Amino acid sequence: MSVHFAGSEHAHTIAAVDAAVAAVRAHTPLVPDVALILGTGLGGLGRAIAVECTIPYGDIPGFPLSTVESHAGRLLVGLLAGRRVMAMQGRFHRYEGYALQQVTFPVRVLRALGAPVLVVSNACGGMHPLWAPGDLMLISDHINLLGDNPLIGTHDTAFGDRFPDMSAPYDAALRAIARQIAAEQGITLREGVYLAVSGPNLETRSEYRALRALGADVVGMSTVPEVIVAVQSGMRVLGLSIITDQCLPDALEPASLDRIIATASRAEPHLEAVVHGVLERM
Repeated sequence: MSVHFAGSEHAHTIAAVDAAVAAVRAHTPLVPDVALILGTGLGGLGRAIAVECTIPYGDIPGFPLSTVESHAGRLLVGLLAGRRVMAMQGRFHRYEGYALQQVTFPVRVLRALGAPVLVVSNACGGMHPLWAPGDLMLISDHINLLGDNPLIGTHDTAFGDRFPDMSAPYDAALRAIARQIAAEQGITLREGVYLAVSGPNLETRSEYRALRALGADVVGMSTVPEVIVAVQSGMRVLGLSIITDQCLPDALEPASLDRIIATASRAEPHLEAVVHGVLERM
């Protein structure tokens, strides 16, 4: 049975990471080439993996439990595009009540298991007026408006620099491969800035105007904490978003989780094709 932390400080300790690594190693000796985080409505990407073993989060000490619809809450271990992968089928969010140290704990564990690359995906709201629901977006940069940071608290030098440089959090070479794959396969791939808010409510018209004015193209409730920790850990990061609803203040329509998940599911084959192509060529 998993031990779930009540506080955030314990989540970022070497001992906690070591315990989680040992639990995973009890299931598999595989050393991943790539770690993947599958976001809302994107858990089906796991079907493309030749799964060697499945580990429920409850079997990994320190892993929180997924409470959001479409987040299965398990670690898939196997092969994808000829690469050894570990894929989180479901992630954690601040709005679930978890501290960001808990949200990002699995990234620490995946890095300790040997993964040098993190591919992170999400569903998001599109604020760019020329982009449409169902479009893929390659994340070129992000804005953290969560009001928190996973690196706050006691620092252990084993995890990396206390003040990691974030001038280029999303790997340029991996993004170039993604653009090439999309062009070859005729997939619409936008590129822009992801902005993270805490949620869980969607935004008001005035909030969308403000977020757009800040320079964001899309808005979501995840991804940024995991990327911060991955960069601190020395991982290369590729981020991909599926735009699931259009967030134009002057033409705003009510959105529902069911519609968001349905849109993400329809666009998932394109996401799968890009990820598969990147893994083949990286």
